[in-house]
Amino acid sequence: MEKNGIPEGGHRKKLSASFVTGSIALVFLVIGYQTAVLVHRAAVAKILADRDCPDTVYVIDRSQAESVLSAGMTGRTEDSVVMLRKNAGHHPAVQQVRDSYRPAVENFAFNPNTVSVDDLVRLGFSRRQAEAIDNYRKKGGRFRRKSDFAESYVVADSVYRRLEPYIEIPLVDLNLADSAAFDALPGIGGYFAAKMTEYRRALGGSYSYREQLMDIWNFDREKYDGLSDLITIDSAYVRPYPLWTLPEDSLRMHPYIKYRSAAHGIVLFRENNPQSTWTVDALEKAGVISPEMAEKLSRCSIARPCGSVLE
Repeated sequence: MEKNGIPEGGHRKKLSASFVTGSIALVFLVIGYQTAVLVHRAAVAKILADRDCPDTVYVIDRSQAESVLSAGMTGRTEDSVVMLRKNAGHHPAVQQVRDSYRPAVENFAFNPNTVSVDDLVRLGFSRRQAEAIDNYRKKGGRFRRKSDFAESYVVADSVYRRLEPYIEIPLVDLNLADSAAFDALPGIGGYFAAKMTEYRRALGGSYSYREQLMDIWNFDREKYDGLSDLITIDSAYVRPYPLWTLPEDSLRMHPYIKYRSAAHGIVLFRENNPQSTWTVDALEKAGVISPEMAEKLSRCSIARPCGSVLE
């Protein structure tokens, strides 16, 4: 007799151990395959989404790319199925692929100390390279000369040659700069930055020529030569020194006069000679000032009593 398809006194037929093991292995295989597909799709999506200038160029199967794009990603597809490593010159498609993925490069005037990250990308740098330049600046780095920008590790020689005509680093105007701008000059530091500001004030509010910096104590020729190409003086911001109108006490504060006897002599000369004869050369010939003092004063911008500049 059978009961429910099982002979009386019989037993259910047990599944073989090999069948169970195979079934479990198949389940794990399916799960592993699905996981691999998901990981691969995520990687492809990343490649398609971020391709400023890839170190590794990937050309993926069109159908796989389209399946990723259909999920809302943006990107481009290629027909071939190959992975191309950086500098893989043996494959003829490498440069073509890199060029097709590289953003359009622009050339325009820029100051490497202030240009934005986005504009650096427009100039041809990758986002990572642009951020590296920005991080250097945020840490206090400064490009004083064009050659400083060339020495940055993210600026390739070919890129510098292309951009060099467009680099504009403003010179430091001795009559407009503050202590911080002076401090940023090579070989200056806080001490000399303060002295440069003080000396400008002593000269009457402005420098007349760049070499006046060497009149500052301990500011030697070597220090001057190290920054002379980085500084300038705009004549529009030079204040003519009122030599012919200042009182004696004010005159003696000027570093080229400084002695009470010289300041008193200038006042006496003004009181006893017509304005038409008021010149630095006349002061020297009259013995009011020394030849050394006259040489320095003659290079300064000096105002006439009426306000015009005495040449």
